[in-house]
This record gives sequence, C-alpha cells and structure tokens, in this order.
Amino acid sequence: MPRERQLVDPPVLVFDGDCGFCTSATNFLQRFVDRRARFAVVPLQFTALEPLGLTQEQALAALRFVDEHHRASAGAAAVSQVLRRSGWGWRPFGLLLAAPGVRAVAERLYRVIATHRHQLPGGTPACRL
Repeated sequence: MPRERQLVDPPVLVFDGDCGFCTSATNFLQRFVDRRARFAVVPLQFTALEPLGLTQEQALAALRFVDEHHRASAGAAAVSQVLRRSGWGWRPFGLLLAAPGVRAVAERLYRVIATHRHQLPGGTPACRL
C-alpha cells in the first residue's frame, strides 16, 4: 500500500530517500550542521512536492532546497543555502560555495557525486535497482 505523502512547509530540504548515500548525508546534516532544525529535511518519496513547486523528476535529479518564499535551489546551490542557514561554523562554507568561480566548480563536483551516488559509501544494493 503506498504511503500518503505529507505536506511540509518551507524552508525544506528535499532529498532522494531511496539513496543510501543521500540518506547518510542528510543524517549527518541534521546531526552536525543544522542541530537547531532551522528547516525540514524530508525524503521526496514521502513529501507532497507540488505545493513546494517541485516535480518528482526535479527532486530525483538533484537535492532541492525551498525557502520560506518558495524559491527553490538545486544541487550545489541547495547545499550552499543549507550551509548559510546553519550555525556559524558552517555559514562561511555556504558563502564560499556561492562565490563566483567556486560556484561553477561546486556545481560540477555536485553533478559527479549525484551521478555516482548509488556507488558511493552509504548506499545499499537496493539503490542500484
């Protein structure tokens, strides 16, 4: 029986919950980066995406961050948004990721990681299906 998708108010980080690497990364994020829970972190499989202005294809293609004004960012830009909203120790890294020159390199690196995420540590054999 399919699970009902829940409504989530922004700000929210949407990730692929069927990806072990993605799940491990967001667990790290919640435990060490955003300990005050300044935004929700939810798997796309259990989240109503349409109210967030997202499609399933978009959410599967890259990590998505939707802010309180319903502006969505993807990939490295989403990581930058998350880090900038987190504690002081992480905020400079978020600003660095948004800097000209660094942003393009960060996006390329994000694409490589996203493309191979099912082969990275934290993944499971089911991720490759």
